[in-house]
Amino acid sequence: MKQLLLDFNKKKLDMLINKKLFTQYRDDDREFQALERRVRLCEQRGIEIIKGITEIKITNVAERSQKINDVQYTCHHKWLTKQDDSMYLEERFEERSARIFQDELVEDMLIEKHEPAVEHHVSNVEQLMREPFIYDRLAAVQYAELWWNSTNPAYKNFEVNCTNFISQCMHAGGAKMRGYPNRSSGWWMQNNNWSYSWSVANSMRIFLANSKTGLRAKIVGEPEQLMPGDVICYDFQGDGRFDHTTFVVAKDKKNMPLVNAQTYNSRMRYWSYEDSTAYTPNIKYTFFRIIDDTSSK
Repeated sequence: MKQLLLDFNKKKLDMLINKKLFTQYRDDDREFQALERRVRLCEQRGIEIIKGITEIKITNVAERSQKINDVQYTCHHKWLTKQDDSMYLEERFEERSARIFQDELVEDMLIEKHEPAVEHHVSNVEQLMREPFIYDRLAAVQYAELWWNSTNPAYKNFEVNCTNFISQCMHAGGAKMRGYPNRSSGWWMQNNNWSYSWSVANSMRIFLANSKTGLRAKIVGEPEQLMPGDVICYDFQGDGRFDHTTFVVAKDKKNMPLVNAQTYNSRMRYWSYEDSTAYTPNIKYTFFRIIDDTSSK
């Protein structure tokens, strides 16, 4: 069973590394389309994938009949990537579901996760608060590197954990919580409770765009303007509601951001997410430069 899953994922890795497009995955397969976009993106960026490996771990097997098994498993993908004279390791972690019939893989899919639709409001009291804030970008990036593929037991964690993870990174960089216990105001997690801005992508985008004190940010127009420790918000459908948040941990040789993220755990991923199954041509981004009391205006 494990070998079937490993062989299936190896085919997809080979397709990416060797640029072979397997017609059996074409059709309307969003994962195949995402891989095609990734091949094109690598060509545009001058990226060469030297080697790719996948580690498979079966997490659950449900026997539907003597011939059919439903399997949940995880994939830890690793790609050794070269750009000009620079090399780095990109990693992703997926949770997947498969169906095996008579020792043949007949269905395999990414387990999709969606966060709740909630609103965040910026109160006048929140804006009147004033306390010094100095952002330690190195500490924030170190946290993002340490925890990108695991959960810190000091915090409550969620099935859709992308924004919670970014909040933890910024908190590790010295951003102070405020607004407790009003969930629709401020930015905080404590006493097994949390604000929407701490844990929901659309609410964090609203908070960062409006906060005037403590943790705050400036919207910049281009990804090149970001630095390690900054934040990118994603509206995949282009409908005005932001779905995802990532954290900048490095820049590539062309000064483009590489990001870490959770929910679909990723490390050193190219910022644009064109190789995501959630990507659409309508995607919109908001690039946030985190500013503090040492930032030049």
